[in-house]
Amino acid sequence: MSDPSVETKEGNSSGARGEASGFAPATGGGLGAGFGTGPHERGGLPWAVWGVAALIVVVVVGALVIAGRRKPVAVPNTLQPPDAYAASLPLSQFAMSESANLSGGKLTYLDGHVRNTGDRTVSGATVQVVFENDEAMVPLIDTLPLTLIRMKDPYIDTESISGNPIKPGEDREFRLIFESVPENWNTQMPQVRVIHIELK
Repeated sequence: MSDPSVETKEGNSSGARGEASGFAPATGGGLGAGFGTGPHERGGLPWAVWGVAALIVVVVVGALVIAGRRKPVAVPNTLQPPDAYAASLPLSQFAMSESANLSGGKLTYLDGHVRNTGDRTVSGATVQVVFENDEAMVPLIDTLPLTLIRMKDPYIDTESISGNPIKPGEDREFRLIFESVPENWNTQMPQVRVIHIELK
C-alpha cells in the first residue's frame, strides 16, 4: 500500500514545478491561444520615405537636363572646324624662325599677317596649328590664342588682340610662339586654322 502522505508531497512538488516553469494551463483555442497577437499593422513605407525618394529623382533628372544642355568640351588635340567669321579674317605671309631661350632650350616662331575683311571688330581669336609628318602618323595639333606684334625694336613684343582689337579693314602682324615642336615634323609650313573668334 502506498503512503498517502508521500503522494501528497509529490503532488505538491509537481504543482510547484509547474508554477515555477511559467507555463499557464492551456485554455480553449489551441496553440494560437498560447501566443499573443498584436493589432494588425498596415503594410508599406511611410510617406516621408516616398517624399525623399521623389526629391532625389527630381534632383537627378534636373542635373541630367542641365548637363545635356552644356556644349561638349573640345579635345585640344582634335582638329576643330573653322569659325563662321574665319573667312573674313584671312592669315597670310607666313614666316618661321627659331631662337634659344634662357634655359638653353629652343623657341619656334610663326609670324604672319592677319586682315579683317569683315564688318565686325575682332577682339580675340584662337587658332590651331597643325604640324604634319612624313611617317603616316597623326600630326601634332597645337591650340593657342592669336597674339599681335606690338613692337619690333629693340625686340619683338606681343600682345593679345583684346588689348588692341582689329577693326574692319585693318591689317596686323601676328606671332605664334611654340616652346617645342614634334621631332618628326616634316619642317614644312604648318597649317593654321582660325577656330574661334570673338567679335564686338
